[in-house]
Amino acid sequence: MTLAIDWDSAQRIKVSITLNGHATSFALEKSFLALLQQDAGERTIALARLVSEVDAVRPPNVNLSTALRIYALELIKRQRGVNDTNKFN
Repeated sequence: MTLAIDWDSAQRIKVSITLNGHATSFALEKSFLALLQQDAGERTIALARLVSEVDAVRPPNVNLSTALRIYALELIKRQRGVNDTNKFN
């Protein structure tokens, strides 16, 4: 099996938004950002609102960019019906 990977999608994009009244920014790879934008679009909310929702539930020891990547991966897992809770514990 040959993997077809678009390595250009690994390029990080810096996004600046207002989060709870404060300017903030995060950097994500294009692929993750595209997943978040698609999800926000399907939910008819702004990307900033989606980021705010993720920010509100992330643990304090997890940075925002990581939390957004995990959220994006969870979207894919739900679409594929993957349940890997505590597989490595």
